[in-house]
Amino acid sequence: MTTSQTSARFGTAATNSSAARPLRLFLGLDAAVTAGNGLIYLIAAGPVGDLLDMNTGLLRGIGAFLTVYGILVGVLASQQVPSAAATKVVIEANLLWAVASVATALFGWFDPNTVGTVWILMQAATVGGFAVLQINGLRKLTN
Repeated sequence: MTTSQTSARFGTAATNSSAARPLRLFLGLDAAVTAGNGLIYLIAAGPVGDLLDMNTGLLRGIGAFLTVYGILVGVLASQQVPSAAATKVVIEANLLWAVASVATALFGWFDPNTVGTVWILMQAATVGGFAVLQINGLRKLTN
C-alpha cells in the first residue's frame, strides 16, 4: 500500500467518523430517552398507570419493549460510524411508533384520560422528532 493510499484510507475514515457525529448524538439521545421511559414504565407502572389512566400490565409490556429497544439503539449509537441499514430500521421504527401513537390518541385506544392522551401525543412528537433528526444525520453521513 502506498503512502497516498494509506492517507486516503485514513482520511476517509476520519471524515466518516466526523460526519457520523450528529447521527451518533441523535441515536444516543433517542436511546437514553427511550430506555429511560421504558424503565419508568417498568419500575413505576402503578403510579404512571394511575396518572395516565392506563393498564399497568400494558405499561410494563411497553416498558420492557422500550428498555430493550433503547439499549439496542444505544449500541448502534456507540459505533464510530453507525450502520446505515440499522439506522434506517431505527428511523422506520420511530416513524411507525409516532404514527401509531397519534392513532392511539385519535381513536382512544387503551382508553387513557386527558393527561394520558396528551402524554401519548407528546411521545409521538418526540419520537417523530428523533426520526427527522436521524434522517438528516444519515443524509450527512451518506452524502
